[in-house]
Amino acid sequence: MVPMTIRIGLSTAAMYPDNAATAFAMAARLGYEAVEVMVWTDPVTQEPGALRALSEHHGVPIASVHAPTLLLTQRVWGTDPWDKVDRSIDLALEVGAPTVVLHPPFRWQREYAAGFVDGIALREHDTGVRLAVENMFPWRTARREMLAYLPHWDPVDQPYDNVTIDLSHTATAGSDALHMVRELGARLAHVHLADGLGSFKDEHLVPGRGTQPCGEVLEHLTATGWSGDVIVEVGTRKMAPDQREAALVEALAFAQFAIVPTRGASRI
Repeated sequence: MVPMTIRIGLSTAAMYPDNAATAFAMAARLGYEAVEVMVWTDPVTQEPGALRALSEHHGVPIASVHAPTLLLTQRVWGTDPWDKVDRSIDLALEVGAPTVVLHPPFRWQREYAAGFVDGIALREHDTGVRLAVENMFPWRTARREMLAYLPHWDPVDQPYDNVTIDLSHTATAGSDALHMVRELGARLAHVHLADGLGSFKDEHLVPGRGTQPCGEVLEHLTATGWSGDVIVEVGTRKMAPDQREAALVEALAFAQFAIVPTRGASRI
């Protein structure tokens, strides 16, 4: 048996607009090793008992909880941003997930942003849950660029203990993903595996269909003994059911191929 230190999971966001129950069933059927729960309007994503039941029924653990800090989930769990973070931590503790993924504050959330770095550090210390702040990107049009996040969309130079790197966001930002991963070192806690072509939109393509060094990143993490979770977070909303399943099979195979130390080797 080849020792595997990196777990490959599926985000429930990859099944949007289908619900969490469908995501757990798909993850189990295709052979994903874990699930990341994106908290949104699906009530199951907010209910620890229901999530535990799904996890136990399908035999797939919950690796992480994605807090409802996206633009589209601003009103999930109210409007207080710290309350969203705290409820996400509570949910993670109740379902046994070691990581909460969250976005940096929007620039109009100035009070939240002013205390964000210290607030994250305090909550990590008090709860033992990793709060992995995700890299984002500037909002752009053909004529202008806007700093939409505070203290910044790039977490590398921020004093976070734990960071999530999203390989679709690096494409949109025009970031050097492999350089970011190397710079973060042990601070890299979590990876969202996707791809992008560098358009103004956050594309979340299947890895290998864009310009990002997805394989190189996974190979680097394997070679350095990294032991976090790689979560497939690709966009399938416009796909037919058979196309969606094929895309998720392709993404899983891509990750497995890159993570196994001998490229292309079987896991057994």
